[in-house]
Amino acid sequence: MAGMSGRAQLMWDEAVTGYDFGPEHPMDPVRLALTRRLVGALGLDKEVDVVAGRAAGESTLGLVHREDYIDAVKAASVNPGSADGSYGLGTIDDPAFAGMHEVSALIAGQSVAAAEAVWRGDALHAVNFSGGLHHAMPGAASGFCVYNDAALAIARLLELGAERVAYVDVDVHHGDGVQAAFWEDPRVLTVSLHEHPATLFPQTGWPQETGADCAEGSAVNVALPAGTGDAGWVRAFHAVVPEVIADFRPQVLVTQHGADTHFEDPLAHLAVSLDAQRAVQVACHELAHEYADGRWVALGGGGYAVVDVVPRSWTHLVGIAAGRPVEPETVIPEGWRQEVFARTRQLGPMRMTDGRWPVRWASWEAGYDPADRLDQAVVAARRAVFPLRGLLA
Repeated sequence: MAGMSGRAQLMWDEAVTGYDFGPEHPMDPVRLALTRRLVGALGLDKEVDVVAGRAAGESTLGLVHREDYIDAVKAASVNPGSADGSYGLGTIDDPAFAGMHEVSALIAGQSVAAAEAVWRGDALHAVNFSGGLHHAMPGAASGFCVYNDAALAIARLLELGAERVAYVDVDVHHGDGVQAAFWEDPRVLTVSLHEHPATLFPQTGWPQETGADCAEGSAVNVALPAGTGDAGWVRAFHAVVPEVIADFRPQVLVTQHGADTHFEDPLAHLAVSLDAQRAVQVACHELAHEYADGRWVALGGGGYAVVDVVPRSWTHLVGIAAGRPVEPETVIPEGWRQEVFARTRQLGPMRMTDGRWPVRWASWEAGYDPADRLDQAVVAARRAVFPLRGLLA
């Protein structure tokens, strides 16, 4: 691999905001536009190389997705009224829209280009906050996701010669599509920290899901009780993720940072603050440096508090990747808040924090309580997968 430039790349093409399921849909693309503007308002775009990747072509999409599914997306893209429900298209979650194939392939292309840049050493870190569409299956759209850019980025890394890629998903929903894509592939470790499947879509991500027989221990699922807040969420992350990453020794770390763990998110039931999200972003960055020579591809994901939460969360992610983390107490520029109001008629947040910094949490060794539901969730994950990896549960 070429020498590292050390610069971070931000993958951005304004056209990704065309990923739009319509005015009634919770996944409003204004969240992407506002994030990009906030990155600019804080000057972070001067600290990264802003790059637009090419849309993923059919051979790339075919690394994960079936040809008949890609054909179905293309057909629905031309004639949304004809969308084939057997492929998950034209549903309430994934309504078909004109140009759907093109913009979905463009988002996928940003994540693939991010992976290529990091693998080749053109960038140490690369961020695509328009990506993280982790529910799309090889043969179906699901959960607001048409093409699975995260899985495609990983598949491209494998194609380029990576032998071990770790994927860590901290979206509130289980990273089911990425897990499914690599269920039988021991070269990919998928770790998902999410709200318990008993209370949230997609109803998967039980601790017992640990990978196929030929890849035992390559899937790790931490299913958190509804209501989990900052201290519990960060505790659970540190109780599982660093140990499995240290054991696996990935050459690249791919992370998904859905912002829908937040207490304001309308579609889920965790109670995590922006400050805790930032703490976990910092932890992922540190894991990349500790175990993957700094090679880090960071993606967005869910997040439906589109003004108050998503832009701040992902701007923190860009700052961390750029080597210029935004201090939580930073006051948000007035110009950005005016743009928020002009676009949404909502008042934007005043600061880059929810006022919970620094986030305090107890290490796993400290204060284990067998009666605590969060600790029970962590134990279930560790007991299911650690012995398969030769680790002490």
